[in-house]
Amino acid sequence: MIIVLKPGTQQEEIQKLTKQLEAKGVSVNPVIGTDLSILGLVGDTSKIDPTQVEANRNVERVMHVAEPFKKANRMFHPEDTVVEVRGRKIGGKELTIIAGPCSVESEEQIIAIAQEVKAKGATLLRGGAFKPRTSPYAFQGLKYDGLELLKKAREATGLPIVTEIMAPQDIEVFERDVDVIQVGARNMQNFTLLSELGRTRKPILLKRGLSATIEEWLMSAEYIMAEGNDQVILCERGIRTFETYTRNTLDLSAIPAIKKLSHLPVIVDPSHATGKWWMVEPLAKGAVAVGADGLIVEVHNDPQNALCDGQQSIKPCVFGELMQDIAPIATAVGREMAL
Repeated sequence: MIIVLKPGTQQEEIQKLTKQLEAKGVSVNPVIGTDLSILGLVGDTSKIDPTQVEANRNVERVMHVAEPFKKANRMFHPEDTVVEVRGRKIGGKELTIIAGPCSVESEEQIIAIAQEVKAKGATLLRGGAFKPRTSPYAFQGLKYDGLELLKKAREATGLPIVTEIMAPQDIEVFERDVDVIQVGARNMQNFTLLSELGRTRKPILLKRGLSATIEEWLMSAEYIMAEGNDQVILCERGIRTFETYTRNTLDLSAIPAIKKLSHLPVIVDPSHATGKWWMVEPLAKGAVAVGADGLIVEVHNDPQNALCDGQQSIKPCVFGELMQDIAPIATAVGREMAL
């Protein structure tokens, strides 16, 4: 349920109404804007009579929210959410570029790539320390040693680091050492992990599940937000369809859909979307054109010998060309590239 307040409603009146509503057993989330102020109600609203609420002289109207996700719903939060990471804003006018290797392989490798992608326009560094793989015999990442190497790369370049978490028991370490905690596609519906991450105050990059609907994706974000953490960044990375030519099918239509339904920022991963390095450029351009808040791109200095996903990684020089090519597209849709 959404309660739209009349313009100019005083704070003391908002607090008074909030207390009255909370007394009926619901949680009230006030969103006070310049032109519009609302109260978002979460919980069992069956005991609340909309006609009685609308009788309050400060209430413009009462609206029911049909979607099961509440805190992630744009009706609860009309203005776009902007997540700040070490001075960088994700979801604002600036186009966020996250780049780096699929997995951290060595100190020399991660620092060299970090320096190159920063010089070419990246604003955050990605790199896998814990790698969820389909085969138990494939490279699983350097784990805690990989986290230490990411920290060294951050120290060398100043780039905030993004890396994937696998298990709830690692949350304390990630909360201390990582700037943006990534939840991978396979863990999108690991509700225990999501709820635990909701109790942190770290930005969470939530990737869409392999075959998840948009509503299921937003409900996973709701698990995090329900525990108090509203710093959620959504990531479209392709979904599983009947097509086998590409690794996944990139759903660019999800970007405007998310923008309509939710206030959360959404970025696109064109690397995992197809599994083919030569498709990264056109899909990245398309993602920016349809309104994505950023990109997360796999970049490796030696893709042929990469320990993980070399076939979908682009070289630093190609990444540099991509940054130049998307700059005018970003400008055309009202975005700014980082300097």
